[in-house]
Amino acid sequence: MIIIGEKINGAIPVVAEAIKNRDAEFIKARALDQIQAGADYLDVCAGTAPEEEYDALCWLIDTVQEVAAKPICIDSPNPHMLVKVFPKLKEPGLINSISLEGDKCDVLLPLLKENPEWGVVALCCDQSGIANEADKKVKIAFELIEKAAEYGIEPGRIHIDPLVLALSAVNDSAVNFFEAIRQIKSKYPTVKVTAALSNISYGLPVRKLVNMNFLTLAIEAGLDSIIADPLNRDVIGAIFATEALLGRDHCCRKYSNAYRKGKIGPVKV
Repeated sequence: MIIIGEKINGAIPVVAEAIKNRDAEFIKARALDQIQAGADYLDVCAGTAPEEEYDALCWLIDTVQEVAAKPICIDSPNPHMLVKVFPKLKEPGLINSISLEGDKCDVLLPLLKENPEWGVVALCCDQSGIANEADKKVKIAFELIEKAAEYGIEPGRIHIDPLVLALSAVNDSAVNFFEAIRQIKSKYPTVKVTAALSNISYGLPVRKLVNMNFLTLAIEAGLDSIIADPLNRDVIGAIFATEALLGRDHCCRKYSNAYRKGKIGPVKV
């Protein structure tokens, strides 16, 4: 499972305050904590007003790169902003994101063509918004993969996000998400499928229960990566346990090693 750490995002109030005050030590600590917990990528999103985003993103990129040995998943809703800050990035990572909205593909796919070591998060939404129906999610995913192929971008570089909707508002949200994963992986087995874990439980009590069970079912359906908090021991534990239950962990060695190293289970004091 590929883990994209979500904790450097200006939508989080304490991060927004750190960005405002240019508190580099806070951001560095947040980056290092996620790396130590096992993050494969660090999502970096300014979440500021548009006129402040460039300066904020540049500062965040420089700050994270001072301490991070892991690649950045550079995140902005504005594709032109992603192109503008791209030269600041020292190592290949992920661009977050393309979709069928606006000119995102036209702007970002040429950049990905020129930088073949980079990957991209591709959201299953178009001009009409986010689809709930599995067939619509799959149709958009296939179109994104085919558009990328026109630029020589192979499926293995793409992290498709079928975009799960809140279960409290859409009763069949999870079912449709799992079905979309299966159909996407059936046609494009090398493409990666990702999800923002906490979206499914928005508006519900005891969100952890919903999140953990959703994660288990999504992994069984073919989920490859998650955008989540790598310091959440329940998330990490669910990943190791599910992989073992699905026969992907010979004699539960990874699960047992994770316990011995203190990655899962009660915090050892």
